[in-house]
Amino acid sequence: MQVALETVISDPQVDISQGSTQRQLSIEVSALAEPEDRQLPLNLCLILDHSGSMKGTPLSTVKQAARELINGLKPEDRLSIVAFDHQAEVIVPCQQVTDPTDIFARIDKLQAAGGTAIDAGIKLGITQLLEGRQDRVSHGFILTDGENEHGDDARCIKLAGFATESNITLNTLGFGENWNQNILEQIADTAAGTLAYIAEAAQAVSEFGRIFNRMQSVGLTNAYLQLELEPKVRLAELKPVAQVAPDTIELAVEDDGNLHIVRLGDLMKGLSRVILINTYIGQLAEGEQAIATIQIRYDDPAKGLTNLLTPPQAVNVTVTRNPQPQVESKVQQQTLALAKYRQTQLAEQKLQQGDRAGAATLLQTAAKTALQMGDTNAATVLQSNATILQGGEDLSEADKKKTRIVSKTILQ
Repeated sequence: MQVALETVISDPQVDISQGSTQRQLSIEVSALAEPEDRQLPLNLCLILDHSGSMKGTPLSTVKQAARELINGLKPEDRLSIVAFDHQAEVIVPCQQVTDPTDIFARIDKLQAAGGTAIDAGIKLGITQLLEGRQDRVSHGFILTDGENEHGDDARCIKLAGFATESNITLNTLGFGENWNQNILEQIADTAAGTLAYIAEAAQAVSEFGRIFNRMQSVGLTNAYLQLELEPKVRLAELKPVAQVAPDTIELAVEDDGNLHIVRLGDLMKGLSRVILINTYIGQLAEGEQAIATIQIRYDDPAKGLTNLLTPPQAVNVTVTRNPQPQVESKVQQQTLALAKYRQTQLAEQKLQQGDRAGAATLLQTAAKTALQMGDTNAATVLQSNATILQGGEDLSEADKKKTRIVSKTILQ
């Protein structure tokens, strides 16, 4: 398995007379399968909320979604299941699925009762995932329909950080209207996973399946972007690095000497992680000039190899006295995707501050940005919510969650 790496700069021409020039650097990274490559074995833990509010259709639908996923596992895959209410317990310890009938029977015994302690479920789920992670793709699927009333939100984020350090991905699925989108998004973003919204019970199977398909497409794991900038080039001071596909995530940057290091997580086949980096280029000599060198550090579980490095890839610009704009449309689209997310985030902050008019204006701006990039589904949701606020009404919990989801991704 190889790494596919493509870099594009927003405009490769730089004016020699300018003391500082802003440019966005787009980096697309994916796993590139070779004919002899096989699908990596999986290590999956389902971390399921069975609190009292899950009674009836919600819990029965989640059980069905779990069965569908289990039927998709191969003999070399490993599965564990953790159930939580105000405390957590292991329903199925980490194992290969040799007898699905027994596992289905254990799932069927789950009853809805108690409160919600998400962190208890995460902690026990990570413990199970640690047992089966060797040379496998390790993911936790955390499903909940409620607030973390019996748990500690800060502990959830700390556990997500520990999962990241242990090369474990955590995906979060919010069911219904009463879950906390801020906490579930933070968990997924911290642990390089994805956030999903199950508005109605009928969507549970498809949302579980969508994330499971992404897990199955993983070819390489534990990937890091290593970026070395030339002396007269620097990162923007505020939020310089973000992922804009397949989901929008603000990414943390760690400095190690001259290197800027960003964790990416799993690399998929056929689905790129697109990273957008905001840079400022100082005054350079005329001609073609290097501004950065990029490498990807990663693990190859199929071969049992860790800390592999791609060859260094230089990023160049042309410094000239008469620059002709050469705006890259692809990078322009990616910049709009990030703008849509950030505008929506600002709108949510305004709403929390009680500034309904300010929130409506920002949602309208985000809707226009979505239209510019051809994301009509997001534009419809965002404009609809702006109209609700302009009419003096509050957004429902469902409206708020739809807003968060369309800000982070393009709905198909």
